[in-house]
Amino acid sequence: MWPTRPGEAVSAVRAFVLIAIGTALMTLSAKVNLPLPYVPMTLQTLVVLVIGAGYGWRLGSATMIAYLAEGAVGLPVFAGPVGGIAPLVGPTAGYLYGFVAAAFVTGWLAERGWDRNVMLLFAAMAVGHVVIFIGGFGWLAYGIGLGATKAWAVGVAPFILASVIKNALGAALMPAARRIVYSRG
Repeated sequence: MWPTRPGEAVSAVRAFVLIAIGTALMTLSAKVNLPLPYVPMTLQTLVVLVIGAGYGWRLGSATMIAYLAEGAVGLPVFAGPVGGIAPLVGPTAGYLYGFVAAAFVTGWLAERGWDRNVMLLFAAMAVGHVVIFIGGFGWLAYGIGLGATKAWAVGVAPFILASVIKNALGAALMPAARRIVYSRG
């Protein structure tokens, strides 16, 4: 349904611009990566969680869905010069789909005040990381058949310390992000 009032049009344009900025940030964060055997280490989870906390659950989730759609149609938005369906069904698929759920959960917690305190925001981002890890671990272990032990060893354990650091960085970055995204409409 098209906006019928001027305020609705402004909100729609604002949402479109924020989604475009968010997917661009996701693309850039995917290009900063450390190749590992199955899943590269990128800055994407940091950006997912900041977008979730800054945009809220609706716009954050929509941004992640748009990002996945951009990749699905072949734009090279994923880690490496990659686009297309392969990353959405390969070893990274569980993490990529986990981005949507993590933006949802982190945004939902932020909308309930968890973004107003650095420690609570750190905790909300930790929950978001756990959601991403569950998706990635589950897919590696059962979707592509690595088994639980190997999926943990290659898909979760190498990322735990980096996730703690990203949570701290994200919680520290939110005051600046909040100034950019001054309201959730």
